[in-house]
Amino acid sequence: MRRRIPTWGVAYSAIGENRLRLVVQLCPSFELSVDTKPFMSTPLLICDDSKMARNQVARSLPDSLDADISFASNGIEALQAIRNGLGEIVFLDLTMPEMDGYQVLEAIAEEQLKSVVIVISGDIQPTARERVTSLGALDFIKKPVNADALQDTLRKFGLI
Repeated sequence: MRRRIPTWGVAYSAIGENRLRLVVQLCPSFELSVDTKPFMSTPLLICDDSKMARNQVARSLPDSLDADISFASNGIEALQAIRNGLGEIVFLDLTMPEMDGYQVLEAIAEEQLKSVVIVISGDIQPTARERVTSLGALDFIKKPVNADALQDTLRKFGLI
């Protein structure tokens, strides 16, 4: 949706969820375009059965990330939070009680939920990495979380 201005004025167009492109046209030959930052904080979910691990991930997040952080201690809680809009970005452990990370990834794909998932796990086997990426995970970070690695991953995918 974009409105055109004949000589001067202001127009806008949506360029993604929570973002707009504002266009100010001062005259026919001069147009200034600015992409806005998100209107609100990004819903971020950290899912791990270990409270200590959840807190470590939260402490490792960069200050520049404007996020509303929620926590889940198993896959069932994680899926419910994602369904409720609390997990646009999800940090997901693989080994958890009740429902593991693989099952969460399968459910996200099956239900076509809008989440960017980054797996954080101690299972560093190449097969685990291949499996989670085939199930839709964006990336895989080894536990214990290193703040620099986490920030590099967020930056690599344009999340900060």
